[in-house]
Amino acid sequence: MFEHKKKLLHPVKVERPNPQYAVLMQEQLGGNNGELKAALQYLSQSFRAQDPVFKDLFLDIGTEELSHMEMVAETINLLNGGDVDYKQVKVGEIESMVTFGLNPALVNSSGNPWTADYVTVTGDLAADLLADIASEQRAKVVYEYLYRQIDDKYVKETIMFLLEREEAHNALFCEALNKITDDGSNKSFGMSEDSRLYFDLSKPGRYFDDPDPKAPKMANAKDSKSTKSKTKRNKVQYGKPLRIQAVFY
Repeated sequence: MFEHKKKLLHPVKVERPNPQYAVLMQEQLGGNNGELKAALQYLSQSFRAQDPVFKDLFLDIGTEELSHMEMVAETINLLNGGDVDYKQVKVGEIESMVTFGLNPALVNSSGNPWTADYVTVTGDLAADLLADIASEQRAKVVYEYLYRQIDDKYVKETIMFLLEREEAHNALFCEALNKITDDGSNKSFGMSEDSRLYFDLSKPGRYFDDPDPKAPKMANAKDSKSTKSKTKRNKVQYGKPLRIQAVFY
């Protein structure tokens, strides 16, 4: 059961109407890394989740993404203002006026309609969580681009809030993935030597003439000692631990 409260998750406002900025914000409403995509992806993944902990995680974050979608839509409304100046409009602004009557639409910043093809649902918990981690990371990148392109301090505040929530979701999905290291597709199918081979196909490369090449170790460039450390290969940790404070509305 869903309940709508007549209050935004976080207040939004703008310095002044700016239809060009409204078009840019459309990317996070109806784009392939936008809030609608994230909400429906996580809610859809919850339908098959057997573990109540993971089911609640998908439902909680998916529901929050709907709140983010509401914030983005209201920001677009404020940026569009009451009308579009036909003497100065760009292509995207014309479409917003003529096709949608300035209504925030389920299209991206280029006017391409939202599609369910954006949503990733596999039925495998590990694969879905990895997709969610990537989804949150891509959404964060788009918000970073928008933050640099939009010169409105209030819109920037909204973008920063949404960006930081993407980081929080990413950390939660990483933590969830670390708890299922031997579940579903995370279980190893490697039954032969083929699963332990590394093909050094970069020529010339460090290992090209090595009769028994090993995969390069991914060292931290800022830590000179890391190249000498031994890497544990039996367990992979995704992301950094992040303490999340539960907030109830």
